[in-house]
Amino acid sequence: MELSFAGRRALVTGAGKGIGRSVAVALRAAGAQVIALSRSPEDLESLSRECPGVETLCVDLGDWSATEAALCNIGAVDLLVNNAGVALLQPFLDVTREAFDRSFDVNVRAVVLVSQIVARQMIERGVGGAIVNVSSQASQVALQEHAVYCATKGALDMMTKVMALELGPKKIRVNCVNPTVVMTDMGRANWSDAQKAAPMLNRIPLGRFAEVDDVVHSVLFLLSDKSAMITGACLPVDGGFLVT
Repeated sequence: MELSFAGRRALVTGAGKGIGRSVAVALRAAGAQVIALSRSPEDLESLSRECPGVETLCVDLGDWSATEAALCNIGAVDLLVNNAGVALLQPFLDVTREAFDRSFDVNVRAVVLVSQIVARQMIERGVGGAIVNVSSQASQVALQEHAVYCATKGALDMMTKVMALELGPKKIRVNCVNPTVVMTDMGRANWSDAQKAAPMLNRIPLGRFAEVDDVVHSVLFLLSDKSAMITGACLPVDGGFLVT
């Protein structure tokens, strides 16, 4: 299925590495004008070299005021991918205030702010649009040392549904994808140990972790007109993990 985003302008957060970077590159290849947001100037510089024509924006989404200032004059955006996130893993009894606040600031609060800014200008322009939030299977299943991360992703799933409910009449669709472990560079580093990976893989009927393109293709589908009647959905990209 060929997807074209010609004439569309897209904002991708967390675009410096991993899934976000690959989404930005794929959108650009499909004809979109892309704004790539990251807190790492080095990552944005390398993305610009890899994918000429991508606009870049450097800001820490955990800082509400800085984010608001950076996006206040962003202009027209038709497509938004809220991909930025942090995973600060701690046993429940050792959860710190710092880890809790940082996790919710980036994984939840920033999604509210960025989506408000983008949705308001969509409404002002009188156009529809599409928003995809990158959640996780951790929104729906308890994982060791993931108390705060699971909580942020559970919040993101429900926020996606309420956004879809309230923004739908304005022709703005909102969905999320919920991947299992994804084989980004970080994913390969953290899950290359067969002994560590075995219990997780044993719960995945397809018998493998997700590749980055598995997630990218799902995000692009939900952004595209091919999913014009889909909103408020949480799409598992998990090889069946959540059915076991």
